[in-house]
Parts: sequence; C-alpha cells; structure tokens
Amino acid sequence: MAKPFTRKGVVQIAEIANGLIDPILAKRAGINTLLLGSWDEIAGEQFAGCSRPERIRWPRQDGPDETGGSFSPGLLTVACEGARALFLMHQEAELISRVNSFFGFRAISQIRIVQKPIHTPSRKPGARPLDADETNRLAGMLADVEDPRLREALTRLGAGVISRRPKRQD
Repeated sequence: MAKPFTRKGVVQIAEIANGLIDPILAKRAGINTLLLGSWDEIAGEQFAGCSRPERIRWPRQDGPDETGGSFSPGLLTVACEGARALFLMHQEAELISRVNSFFGFRAISQIRIVQKPIHTPSRKPGARPLDADETNRLAGMLADVEDPRLREALTRLGAGVISRRPKRQD
C-alpha cells in the first residue's frame, strides 16, 4: 500500500479510505476509487448522472501473448438507467477512448451496458434560515475579517453550522 499523502504530518482521511477500499474493489470488481471518483468527467455531462462503472473483467492469461506481453484489454461493465442506455451504446467507442485515456493505456476493449437504476446520493434538505439574533451574532464574530471574499465564505460556513443546530432557548 502506498504511503498516504501528508501535509505537515496530517494524513487525509480520503487517502486512508482509498488505501483500504482499493484492494477490495480491485479484487471484486477490477476497478478503483479513482475511476469511480472520476466517472463524471470520463462519461461526460450527458451520461454522468445516469451511468456508473460496475466492474472490469480482465481476460485470463495463461502465458505471454503473440506480442510477447501478457496483458489483454478488459471488458468494462457500465450500469445505465433506462432509455439512456441506448444512447450510451451509440457512444461506446468514444467512452472506450475516454476510459483508456484515463488509464493512460489500452485497458478496455469492450463495454457491456446493463440497464438498472443508478442511485445517486440525495441531498439533505436545506438548512433552516437564521433568525435576526443568529445573523447579528454571526456578523459580530466576523466583523474583524477584512477580506470581503473571506468574510462572505465564512458567513456561508457559519450560517450552515448554526442552522443545523437546534435553536437556543435562552
């Protein structure tokens, strides 16, 4: 396992999680978290929300092939919702090219499309609006921040944090 990226002794949790998840994904599905995380860019705007990679099946290799190498491109299984699968089939060659560009070599030679629902994470309902006292208190905390863009960003962050807490009963 590669050493996680650190910044001044701090290890990013995503690096730890990917290091734990990648071997399992590779063994069971032949894919990795980097492919899953980059799928929206690979699939493009048209198919990002309605498709996802499910697995890559690599052909069994008994020995070197006729070119002396032992690698053969795999079969990528992509889940796609309903009628969008037909449109994805027409874009198969382009998708193969994009996936291979992502890997940096000819990793995929075929795509198998299966129709099934794609569950996208649902967004939580919006936070409640702040009342006047909460807005004034937040503005008071940020009064000394000189940079207007920083103050605006901190205001959004503070509003999000405060609005998730139950209202104080003073």
